[in-house]
Amino acid sequence: MFEKFEKFMNKYLTPLAQKMDKQPHLSAIKKSMVAMTPILIIGSLCLIPEAIGNILGKGNPIADFIMANMDNFYLPFYLTIGMMGLYVCLCITYFLGEHYKLYIPGAMVLGGVGFLLMTFSFLEDGGMNIKYLGTKGLFLAMAAGVIAVELYRWCKKKNFTIRMPESVPDFVSRSFELIPTTVIIVGLFMTIRLGSLSLFGVLPPEVLTQFLSPLVGSLDSPFMFAFITFLGVLLFFFGIHPSVLSPITAPIAAQFLAENIEAMAAGQALPHFYTGGMVSAFANFTGTGVTFGLVFWFLFSKRKDLKRIGQVSLIPSLFGINEPILFGAPIVLNPTFFLPYVIGGTILGTFPAFLMHAGILAKPFFNPPYLGVFLEGFLVNGHWLTIVVNIAQMLGSMLIWYPFFKLYEKQCALKEDDQGKEQNVISDEDLDLLGDLDF
Repeated sequence: MFEKFEKFMNKYLTPLAQKMDKQPHLSAIKKSMVAMTPILIIGSLCLIPEAIGNILGKGNPIADFIMANMDNFYLPFYLTIGMMGLYVCLCITYFLGEHYKLYIPGAMVLGGVGFLLMTFSFLEDGGMNIKYLGTKGLFLAMAAGVIAVELYRWCKKKNFTIRMPESVPDFVSRSFELIPTTVIIVGLFMTIRLGSLSLFGVLPPEVLTQFLSPLVGSLDSPFMFAFITFLGVLLFFFGIHPSVLSPITAPIAAQFLAENIEAMAAGQALPHFYTGGMVSAFANFTGTGVTFGLVFWFLFSKRKDLKRIGQVSLIPSLFGINEPILFGAPIVLNPTFFLPYVIGGTILGTFPAFLMHAGILAKPFFNPPYLGVFLEGFLVNGHWLTIVVNIAQMLGSMLIWYPFFKLYEKQCALKEDDQGKEQNVISDEDLDLLGDLDF
């Protein structure tokens, strides 16, 4: 049965996932969202001064200083997460323009101008409205970046440019070549803006938000989150990194994080549980599929090869990296480990989402860097119960993986008996190499 399922995956799902991973537009979006990691971390840190001030209370000089300068403390948030849509648009034009070997500065300017034309507006007092320059405009930022680069590419392919004499410096001639392209792109995005205002009375991002609201809202359901987690673990079981899903999931997670931070700053209940920090701290606890249990039991294996794999995998797993156990055991494409990894990993990785949805576990407001188990989870939402949940995940992983570990150990022993000698999971040469490493 497993062989039939594997053939089905290799015939249909694996090629699709590989095409998605290599597709230039999706690849540019994925790389751009990864590039936003520092911005998300710095923007989230802006909540810390206010939290310190609330802890110290009124009358404390430090708290009074913080409260008197909250506008300045929140400035990094508005200039990072609050402008994230613009930054993502610029990054997409960079990566996609690089793929097509276009003039990168020109592509980035065209994408940025196109995005601003559809999102920019003024407040009643004459100030700049940045509402849709942040995470609320992420999907439009992606569309603007892709459209701008594709139009630039089309104009260049059709030689719809102004050619300058060869004596003119290259950077000058390239700028003049962009004039017809700029006219087309500005005209197109202005038409979209005016059409949206005329037909719907709102800017394009509001129209797109309403159109995508079922997709975006669905990820705030723990059942949909369980499905996404299951799909990611299933892909990784067949050797496909779950990051192929990030062009869809990462923008939504970033938008939810920003809305949670805004709600927390306003003293309101946090509306969302699905953020990048939550996924890292819970769904990918000790690595995709919550594989700590297998690492733990490998440490006590009677076989020296399995024991060594456990030793090599232990420290990385405590920091959410489980590639050593995935490809060393291996878990990937191993029928014995399908149930504990795919089904068990989905259950262990998603039950915290149900706790958050029920109001038992606090919702996230921070995307911390990889700081190791327990600390990362606590920083995500600042709730002491997070540590208890992580411990439950760890113990649950050990219980789920134990019978499958024993079965696999027996399978390895049977292979030895059949071949009349020990057949290590990893070669003797690699085992010697691992033995030389200092852990």
